[in-house]
Parts: sequence; structure tokens; C-alpha cells
Amino acid sequence: MTRAPFGLSCALSTPFRPDGEVALDLLLGHARWCLAKGCDSVTVFGTTGEGASLGLRSRERVLGAMASAGLTMRRELVGGVAAASLEEAEAQARQILDADARALLVAPPFYFKEPSDDGVFAWFAALFARLGGRARDIILYNIPSVTQVELGVELISRLRDAFPEVIIGVKDSSGNFAYTQRLLAQHKDLSILVGDERSLGAAMRVGGEGSICGVANLFPERMGAMIRDRADDEKITALVEVLVRYPVIPAVKALIAHRSGDPAWLAVLPPLTEIAPALAEGLAAAYDAIFAARTA
Repeated sequence: MTRAPFGLSCALSTPFRPDGEVALDLLLGHARWCLAKGCDSVTVFGTTGEGASLGLRSRERVLGAMASAGLTMRRELVGGVAAASLEEAEAQARQILDADARALLVAPPFYFKEPSDDGVFAWFAALFARLGGRARDIILYNIPSVTQVELGVELISRLRDAFPEVIIGVKDSSGNFAYTQRLLAQHKDLSILVGDERSLGAAMRVGGEGSICGVANLFPERMGAMIRDRADDEKITALVEVLVRYPVIPAVKALIAHRSGDPAWLAVLPPLTEIAPALAEGLAAAYDAIFAARTA
């Protein structure tokens, strides 16, 4: 059966109440806005969504709320798995599968730094064995700046060869376009999804299939156009160049708060900290200068 092109998935930011619980109503409203503005799906529990800070209870509440809100889960929801232990990774994956999500975005184990390819291969193999016949639609997540575990092209080939019915794609958040090009050259049968918005247009022109990205929290229509038209967007590039000068996750939230006028978006979970007011003001000014005015 031929898979539909992946398209654009927003790496959904997660809003929090003052007590640290997920602000479900705010999250659902934002998810609906992203989908209405052109996202093909939303990805919960990713890096931008502070997924590694969310336990099983919080994840269950989010997935339940998404289903109750009427999302077509098999088409519109991707769930992230971020765990150091196989037991935790299995539990997170089973929750997402129980919710009938479109796909699972699975990061490698991140506590022990720079493990061997053999060790990482064994971890993924053990996870798929635990899931048994339920293992499906896995997108491998390469984000070495966060995990300190690189999923090299050769390792991805080993995993793809061993689990051809399980692995459907790779999200490349390496920020290394030479790596992206190698990945695309060797794995045209996989959905190669680019996390760095600055190189998305170039990746689409050489075979990329879409993106899971944080800037879709702000500009889903522009990001969707980059994918459809295989085009660069100078303003998106300029915005990302500004964002990477700040702590990125709090900075994205500060811009959602700026765009929406809702300061509740500023909250993050420890160990992250809210962006300082002066920094938020400077970020908002840079955003307005790039785009000339707020985007409603």
C-alpha cells in the first residue's frame, strides 16, 4: 500500500498552567489553529513540546483530549517517544499506538552519551520486539544537539534493512545539510523530514517529503508553501537565525504569546526557564521587523 506524502506537521508547543499541568484547552485550540492554517498533522511530545519532560499521566491526558476534540488521529496526530529506558519507551509508544496515531517519532536513548551504533541498534531492536506486531509507522528522530546520540546514515540503513515494515521515515534535526543530502541519496524509499526550516526548501528539491518543525507553531501557511513549492523563504530563514540566538523552546513560546496576545504561553517546565521579559521584548521586536506586523 502506497503511503501518502507526509507533508507538514507542527512540532506542537505545549502550554502549561501555573501548577505545571498541561493547559489542555489552550493546547487544543492551538492544534486546531495549526491544522486550519495548513498543517497536515500535529506532533505532540516532540522537542519543541518538551516531550521529554512529560510523564505518562500527562501524555495520557493530552492524547485523550486530542481524541475527544475530534481529531482524525490516524491522519492528524504524530506522537513523540523520548525515553532513556526501554520500559519507559515501550509505555510511551503503547499509549500513542492505543490512541491510533498516524506515526511515532522515536528518539534514541539519551542518557548515556555517544553510544556505539551496535548499542543504539540493539535498543531500537529491543523496543520493536517489545511492541511485537503492533510496531508500525516509526519515524527515527536524529537530533544529536539534544540527545548527543547521532543516528548515522549507515545505522539508519541497518535499522531499515532489519525492520522494513516498521520504519517509515527519519526526522533530521541535525542542522547538517551534507548529512541530509546523504540521507536522501540513500533512502529515497523513506519519508525524510527536515527539522531545520532554513534548509527545508533545498531538501524538498532533492527528494525530501516534508517537515516536523517548530516554526509551524507560528507560520503554518508559509511552511506549507515551502513544502508544496519546494521553495526557500527568506523571512522564515531570518526568523530562525534570530530564534537560535535564544533558548529556542522558551523563545518559540514567547513568540506564540506575542502572536496570540496570551502570556499563558510563556510557561515552561523545569529544567527550562521562562525567557526573561527584556529578551522576550527584543525577540518580539525582531519578529515584527521581519514580518512587518503581527500575524493574526
